Amino acid sequence: MNARMFPVPARHQGKVYVITGGASGIGRACAHRFAQEGAQVMVADIDAAGQGVADEIGGSFFRADMSDPVQVCALCAATLDTYGRIDIWHNNAFSAVFKPIQNQTLAEFDAITGVGIRGYWMGAKVAVEHMLQRGGKGVIVNTASVQSFVGEKGFSAYQATKGAVLAMTRSLAVDHAPDIRAVAIAPGLIKTPAVEGIPDDVMEEVITGIPAKRGADPEEVAALAAFVGSEEADYMSGTAVILDGAYLAIG
Repeated sequence: MNARMFPVPARHQGKVYVITGGASGIGRACAHRFAQEGAQVMVADIDAAGQGVADEIGGSFFRADMSDPVQVCALCAATLDTYGRIDIWHNNAFSAVFKPIQNQTLAEFDAITGVGIRGYWMGAKVAVEHMLQRGGKGVIVNTASVQSFVGEKGFSAYQATKGAVLAMTRSLAVDHAPDIRAVAIAPGLIKTPAVEGIPDDVMEEVITGIPAKRGADPEEVAALAAFVGSEEADYMSGTAVILDGAYLAIG
C-alpha cells in the first residue's frame, strides 16, 4: 500500500519543519507528510510552484535560491517571523545535469555544488545557530543519495555533492550531540520529474540493477523523513538511512 496512506497523527504536532526544494518530487511529498502529521511547514524553492504546495497544505512559501547565502538567511528569518521557531530543517534542494565530466562546464559544476554543498552547509548553519539560541534541540535532515556510496555514469558533480552531504552530516552530529541530531536520507531511484530527462537506455540499465525492479514513490521517502525527524528516532544521528530497493546490497 502507498506510504501516503499511513501518516502518524500528531507525531509532529507543534513542530516547525523547513523543506528546501519543496515545490516538487521528494520535497513536495515531505511537505505533505509533515503537514499531515501536524507540523507547521515552510516550503522553500526557487520555483514559484512551491506556493501551490504551501496552499495545498496550509503552510507558507518562501522563494529562495539555496546557493545564495543571503537568501538562505532570509528563509530562516522568514520562518522565524512566521512561526517563531525551527525544529526540523530539511536540506533537500539540488541541481544536476547528466553529462560526463569532459562535457560538463565549470559553470554547471558551480551551479550544482552551489546548491548541493554550499546551500546545505548554509542551511545547516542558520538552523543550528537558531536551535542553539533557543536551547539546543532540533534535527537537521539532509537528502543524500545512493550516489553518496557508489559511482554512476554522467553524474560526477552531483555525486561530489552527495558525498559531501554524507560527510557533513557526520560532522554535524558529532559537533552538536546530544541535543541536535543530523541524519542523511539516501534514496535510490525515486519516481520524480527530475529523472524524466535520463535517457531510456540508462534508465533501463538502472532498473535492471535494482533487486526491487522499480523506483520508489516520493511518498515513500517522505514516510522515512517523517520518522527520521521525529522523537521516535532520537538515538539516530550521524548516519545515512538508505531507501534503495536493495540496490546497494548487491555490491
